[in-house]
Amino acid sequence: MATPLDLQEQEQIDALRSFWKQYGNLITWTLVLVLAAFAAWNGWNWYQRDQAQKAGAMFDELERAAQAGDADRSSRVFGDLKERFARTAYAQQGGLLAAKVLAEKGRSADAITSLQWVAGNALEQELRTIARMRLAGLMADAGQHEAALKELDTATAEGFEALVADRRGDVLLSMGRKDDAAKAYRLAWDKMPSTVQYRGLIETKLTALGAVPPSLAASGVTR
Repeated sequence: MATPLDLQEQEQIDALRSFWKQYGNLITWTLVLVLAAFAAWNGWNWYQRDQAQKAGAMFDELERAAQAGDADRSSRVFGDLKERFARTAYAQQGGLLAAKVLAEKGRSADAITSLQWVAGNALEQELRTIARMRLAGLMADAGQHEAALKELDTATAEGFEALVADRRGDVLLSMGRKDDAAKAYRLAWDKMPSTVQYRGLIETKLTALGAVPPSLAASGVTR
């Protein structure tokens, strides 16, 4: 004969069976999705670390090629780096480094191509701005002044205003637009912190154009 305790346990078992029958599939699929998401997260982290390690090794190789002044090897390694690991910071910094070596070896067109890739693909606005500033310099040297100015129009990373204005002044001066160059240098001088030594070079450019900042002219301090 069943005791009250047996009946109570049977009721609990029946309730559990009823609950599981109604919600069992939902619970099972929820657990499957949670576990799958956890596995995917771990897999993604592993993939990211693996990609970073491989990209880092290739960047080390690029640095060695750059230190040796080997433009061909630098270009080749950068090509592999951007093809396989384009979304990594190593690829974007590698583009700047490869462009530097190429420019030093007189391969301005190849350097411009590398910098254009960085300007269009870098994840950080600071890297895009650096690439565009360097592009502007190479383009101006190649007589592509209007293209250089357009690059500077899109070099808008915060904290780079002074350097961008200074580069704009260089481009305008190479075009013979001395008044506009002086305005750009003046903006660069205004934006550049007085503690930064590079400001002295901007003062020299302004002095050469007869456009010494009023505060310096009044004090008689020029460089």
